[in-house]
Amino acid sequence: MRLKEIQAALREEGLDGWLFFDHHVRDLLSYRVLGLDPAGHYTRRWYYYIPAEGEPTGLLHRVEPHSLAALPGKMRVYSRWTEHTAELQAILHNAKRVAMQYSPNCAVPYVSMVDAGTVELIRGFGVDVVSSANLIQLFEARWTDAQLASHLEAGRRMDAHRRAAFDRIREHLRADERITELDIQRFLRHTFAGSGLVTDHGPIVAVNANASDPHYGPTEQKHSEIRKGDVVLIDMWAKLDVPDSTYYDITWTGFCGPEPRPEIVRVFDVVRQARDSAIACAKKAVGQALHGFDIDDAARGYIIESGFGEYFVHRTGHSIGTEVHGTGANMDNFETHDDRRIIPRTCFSVEPGIYLPEFGIRSEVNVYVSESDAVVTGEMQRELVIVA
Repeated sequence: MRLKEIQAALREEGLDGWLFFDHHVRDLLSYRVLGLDPAGHYTRRWYYYIPAEGEPTGLLHRVEPHSLAALPGKMRVYSRWTEHTAELQAILHNAKRVAMQYSPNCAVPYVSMVDAGTVELIRGFGVDVVSSANLIQLFEARWTDAQLASHLEAGRRMDAHRRAAFDRIREHLRADERITELDIQRFLRHTFAGSGLVTDHGPIVAVNANASDPHYGPTEQKHSEIRKGDVVLIDMWAKLDVPDSTYYDITWTGFCGPEPRPEIVRVFDVVRQARDSAIACAKKAVGQALHGFDIDDAARGYIIESGFGEYFVHRTGHSIGTEVHGTGANMDNFETHDDRRIIPRTCFSVEPGIYLPEFGIRSEVNVYVSESDAVVTGEMQRELVIVA
């Protein structure tokens, strides 16, 4: 656990402390920040309070008095509920303002882990509970050099697999051989495994109206054939099969024919420009205050001005980490208002989409923000893939 760094961050945020709480391993964020093994035996409520100054204190049930043995500081115990309340209040007796995994109005669902009753309990002591969202980003979302390297290597492999997937569709169409969304999904999963990549599910391979469902996925029971004249969307995410590696997450769209219809080209051009507007916003603001909602506004504003606002039905992007949806700032002023600052050494997706009844188009890239720049970490789609 990075105690000194945590305490420095608390002082920077003007907080008296950070109160960690869990019951039955509901809040994995606490385990990761504190360096605890979630595979341990945790059946009772535990707390761990890190003050901005001084020694941390833990509170554990007498049934499980060694649950936090790996952490520094004093450990108190309780059995009765009255004892639990009294001990917790004693730990916080000098605190006025503490952070917890809480988000006002659940604006950041990834961080909103503490139940309302526990927040009420703490506030009943006269302690103001504020969100730990900024702290979580500092200690969860920032990448090491090795994690960035793993992301870039995953990107090189996946960009090659993406090209191969479109080539495979092209070969089957030229030969008038049947090929389906499910076939390409299986092909990609096979190539992932063969090149040392892992993923939690997917990828998405979707044609025409299926591509208008942002979370569509072909299954044995439901999938479509890929035919000449179809719009085909491929959304794929994976990471190296090594500990602590980070995801690479992209979406490309193609047309199965020599010349796409004008309305398809028009929609792709709007999506591409919206994506590029968001990237330009990130680059321009490096070293300044840049928030998740700023990126969303940049992309969404262009789509709205182009007359397709009602067909862009999700946020512009999400944080990326060791999980494909990470715990940093999301590019969102639509599903939520994410006012967290985008900080150096974090990565996020930019993936605007327009989803019409007949077809959907999305273009997704990953943007890594360093102290001096914001860069797209892989290949960028400039025009529709022509699967002639």
